[in-house]
Amino acid sequence: MALQQLRIDSVRNLRRVRLDRLQRVNVFYGANGSGKTSLLESIHLLGMARSFRGNSVKSLISHDATTCTVYGAASLPSSPALLSLGVQRNRGGEAQIRLAGQPVKTVAELAEQLPLQVITAESFSLLTGPPGGRRQYLDWGVFHVEHTFFSQWQRFQRCIKQRNMLLRRGKIDDHELAFWTRDLAAAGTAITAHRKAYFERLTPRFIETMSQLAPSLPALELRFRQGWDAGLNYTEALDQGLATDVEQGYTHTGPQRADIRVTSGGHSAADTLSRGQQKLVVCGLKLAQGLLMSELGKGDCTYLIDDLPSELDQEHSETVCGFLAAMGAQVFITCVEREELLSVWPEAKSEALAMFHVEHGEVSPV
Repeated sequence: MALQQLRIDSVRNLRRVRLDRLQRVNVFYGANGSGKTSLLESIHLLGMARSFRGNSVKSLISHDATTCTVYGAASLPSSPALLSLGVQRNRGGEAQIRLAGQPVKTVAELAEQLPLQVITAESFSLLTGPPGGRRQYLDWGVFHVEHTFFSQWQRFQRCIKQRNMLLRRGKIDDHELAFWTRDLAAAGTAITAHRKAYFERLTPRFIETMSQLAPSLPALELRFRQGWDAGLNYTEALDQGLATDVEQGYTHTGPQRADIRVTSGGHSAADTLSRGQQKLVVCGLKLAQGLLMSELGKGDCTYLIDDLPSELDQEHSETVCGFLAAMGAQVFITCVEREELLSVWPEAKSEALAMFHVEHGEVSPV
């Protein structure tokens, strides 16, 4: 799908924004603090019911408002009608979500309709941060290509919560612990199988993408760590770790400890690459997921890119923009001066750019 209209009310300094006739590529330019990133944040709220800048809903809502609301209308390739999406959050953290005019109960239903890829200054944590961000990256892709993954993931979360509660008790009921351990092993094995299958598809797309974005980088590799000894199945790993789990009161091994490692020339990319090279790797990871989504017939991602020229030189900015233009995905991108984007976007496709000037929370088409 592609967003055609956007309505934003009381998201940070965006008090009332109305955008119609959005295009495939939409550029928002203006001074720092004008509200450009908040525009991307609003679209993220529309697709994920939360911000990509942290979990505090109170900071997301304009100071003198009690709620913030984002509404969008998107075109579908199979229908002439527009699909409506709407999200409202209040200061208490409650969310109201509507899809095609009907309320929906889970964010998963919303996320399935508007798959988003975000590239911001915080995206460096995908390489340099803790494993949780990389698991989230991997699971985002698995969720969008494997329909049974989400239910298995929910089952695993429920099982590990119950098992950890039992492990924290002073006296453990062995029969009850065995029940939750068995269910945990089954769910953990299932989601790991989904992760591995997806990872095997993703890896060659990433390597191919990076060969275009940064051919001079030392050989890049992606490695998947499942979260327990690869020589054991998950049931065996849980059995071997039971004494430690009981002693310390929580489950040590499993998919909750999975990770992806990116290496360059056999060394950690997070430790050896420059900031500009790291940004290219992050872009490569996000673009590879978008390519795989399209190849599997799951639709196109919508890309939210904040200040692309930052950390990248002219040549590499041009390469990333050329890749995005060739993909045909919908893009929302920010910069300080519009010439920054015009100078790096492919000239043959620059007429397709929709330009918007952002100043003091006001957005004007140019």
